[in-house]
Amino acid sequence: MEFLTVNDLATMLKISKRTVCELTTKRTRSGDLRENPLPVIRIGRAVRFRRSDIDAWIEKLVVQAGVK
Repeated sequence: MEFLTVNDLATMLKISKRTVCELTTKRTRSGDLRENPLPVIRIGRAVRFRRSDIDAWIEKLVVQAGVK
């Protein structure tokens, strides 16, 4: 089982660390519910991501977008 840090995931997805953190929340700034929050594991104050959960999350987004 592989765990990723915020920095690892940001590098992998080629997005900012701030965006990674924002994607873990269930609400947007306007208060709307986000349909697909990034799956996160919180261990105390530490935030980690299980690689298998991230792969499944990406696949779900691809299917919803209809990308082949």
